[in-house]
Amino acid sequence: MTASPAPATLTARARELCSEIVTDILTLVRQETSSYDPAGLAAGLDLLRELAVHRLGPPDREHRHPGGECGDTLTLTYTGTGPGHVALVGHYDTVWPTGTLAGWEQPEPDGDGREKLSAPGVFDMKTGLAQGIWALKLARETGTPLPTVTFLFNGDEEIGSLASRPVIEEVARRAEATLVLEPTAHGAVKTARKGSGIFKVTATGVEAHAGLAPQDGASAITALSEFVLAAAAVAAPDRGTTVNPGLITGGSATNVVAGRATATIDIRVRSESEQNRVDAEFAAIGVSDPRVRIEVDHAWNRPPMTLNAASAPLLHLARDVAREEGRADLPDAAVGGASDANFVAALGLPVLCGMGAVGDGAHARGEFVYPDTVPAQTALVAGLLTRLTEPLRG
Repeated sequence: MTASPAPATLTARARELCSEIVTDILTLVRQETSSYDPAGLAAGLDLLRELAVHRLGPPDREHRHPGGECGDTLTLTYTGTGPGHVALVGHYDTVWPTGTLAGWEQPEPDGDGREKLSAPGVFDMKTGLAQGIWALKLARETGTPLPTVTFLFNGDEEIGSLASRPVIEEVARRAEATLVLEPTAHGAVKTARKGSGIFKVTATGVEAHAGLAPQDGASAITALSEFVLAAAAVAAPDRGTTVNPGLITGGSATNVVAGRATATIDIRVRSESEQNRVDAEFAAIGVSDPRVRIEVDHAWNRPPMTLNAASAPLLHLARDVAREEGRADLPDAAVGGASDANFVAALGLPVLCGMGAVGDGAHARGEFVYPDTVPAQTALVAGLLTRLTEPLRG
């Protein structure tokens, strides 16, 4: 591998620049980017591009891939001074509805008084986006030959990366390594993630007057309730399989036997065998009223992610960089959430996830990051960029 800068120089430099990095994080946070707000997403992506250009200059190549009802996906490529090609991937959409920022309350400091920075999307994952941009800026300052870097910013990760998945896979295939700027697991790199499914269950019954002729009706809501309870029992926490009926809608009026009802169910699995078991058991669920038709859309969104043979050398390299930067250890973790790294791992390509923020509370009010970790995390990605001009070796 190409020699890296002297120990801790990247981290020390990142500490000097930390206030500017945090300013960029806050700039991104102030523009709300709900997955379901097209105007907010468009403004957020424009802002993110402006930030990248401000810190790194105009890219050598860029392309904005239309997302339709989802946020667009932007790729910015900066040609390196050496061989190699690295993808830095991150989503700019958040789970928070537009308007959440106005009522956001800051959490209480830890007992030791450690500073927290809290805002909707600050942990998942706008801190990682800013750190990724600054990582390339820091790496450039070393004068070390660098690989070509392609940033990929997508606006639909929180709803399944429905439009951006083909772009992610295309970019990953062109790169020798992909670093996903999702938040860490309490400082650990994420090397295994569950696969996820978003199943939609539709019950179609028979409408009737609830008072005059209830016997003529077949309630879609009652049947769907039976199905949902049976589906929840498919979960096997000891095997890492969870089943969460997250949304239910149905009926037309209180005095009408419901003719239609739907449920959206979130499913997480660790293995393909569990995915197959869930499919089979969902298909076998029946309801007591034969007049109600049940249809299940088995929509598996992301395959399970494991530390594949291609990614193991990348993890070893990240640990080398962390040690050179003065860190005692760089742990890795398996987590229940899925990310765009799942797509890359499924292709058998080198990928590390959780290269972004250190904090907690993803998708929860009060999500936060520790600003004092920003320099080390930025330096970790920068250090990897200085080392990825040669092929990874096992």
